[in-house]
Amino acid sequence: MNPLYSFAGIAASALLHLVAPFHRKARLIIEGRRETPQRLKGLTADRPVVWFHASSLGEFEQGRPLMEAWRKAHPEYQILLSFFSPSGYEVRRDYAGADVVVYLPSDRSSSVRRFLDLAHPAVAIFIKYDFWPTMLSELATRSIPTYLVSAIFRPDQLFFRSYGGWYLRLLHLFRRLYVQDEASRTLLLEHGVESVKVTGDTRFDRVEEIARAAKDIPTVAELSRGRRLLVVGSSWPEDEAILLPYFNEEAPEDFALVLAPHEIHEEHLRAIESGIKRPSIRLSEYDEAKGLPEGTACIIIDCFGLLSSVYRYGTWAYVGGGFGKSVHNTLEAAVYGIPVFFGPEIHKHREVRELVKRSSGFILHDRAELSQLLQRFSSEEECKALEARTRAYFSEECGATAAILSDILPSE
Repeated sequence: MNPLYSFAGIAASALLHLVAPFHRKARLIIEGRRETPQRLKGLTADRPVVWFHASSLGEFEQGRPLMEAWRKAHPEYQILLSFFSPSGYEVRRDYAGADVVVYLPSDRSSSVRRFLDLAHPAVAIFIKYDFWPTMLSELATRSIPTYLVSAIFRPDQLFFRSYGGWYLRLLHLFRRLYVQDEASRTLLLEHGVESVKVTGDTRFDRVEEIARAAKDIPTVAELSRGRRLLVVGSSWPEDEAILLPYFNEEAPEDFALVLAPHEIHEEHLRAIESGIKRPSIRLSEYDEAKGLPEGTACIIIDCFGLLSSVYRYGTWAYVGGGFGKSVHNTLEAAVYGIPVFFGPEIHKHREVRELVKRSSGFILHDRAELSQLLQRFSSEEECKALEARTRAYFSEECGATAAILSDILPSE
């Protein structure tokens, strides 16, 4: 193990403990890791363990189809699920599809060895990324088959830089890397990583499952009657600065808005409400017996867990984040075959670039472009053509789960 990395790990652990009294996420990680050894005792010695690791909630959703398919095909295995981030663990700590859910330990030798001694996985599967050198090295030392699934690689990543050789060596510790596209495979081959297979992205399988099981949302259903609906998912203030002025000043009478902000703390909700000039209501205030107040043109989704079902009511969708670090999950909206709009920051997401390439998703930069896109896709003919393009794309991309599972555990 690189001595500099070992020192950095010790320093990072010390820093985490130092800031914990003042930082909720750091505190949750420390407290959760303390519980991990006791939770791991829930695994029994008489059945093999397959370990899935997800950095956070998004990676969990990406790997969920594979976990559930594994459970169905190989019920003799116990499933261990770990998270690095509290945003994943705190939401899915009681996930019924796993036998045990834990925090990933710190990447120090003693913590890693104790974790593996207790978990004793027969197979380890990392979802998309989260490369921990000590853990990967120890898995290799113990000859535990380790896989990376739904991965995607770009030339600007640390692995492929002139000073990233030590990090690149980590990729050789995986028995196989299952990547999303041919560009990733080619890049890896150019850098000497040969155990690579293109199987696609398991998120397509997941969003198809979610769409089939979409919930009825009576509030949104009522709002959508006789109206065209723009569903806004995971919005940030930068997105709302474009959307709300359009809604206030240009939107026609038959236009309605459902807005699901990325952050639902009270300050943000009040800022949204102060920016809306047409009648609106929070979802939490809705009384199904009374129905929507007369004239309501906007519903603000002030809870988590419903957005993927809300998209099904949309005439169009707008996905936030594209004016910040990166656009959020566009596939949850696109699966319904509706036009999807977003800001320009999309370079990290192959599927978003592909939606743009196929004219199923559209980048916008300002209110004028939003207005133009909404006008263009007020045409039934344009919407039907787009739906056909999107359905064809999903048909091509689904199936990664089965491909990966059959390769890891081929039929006898």
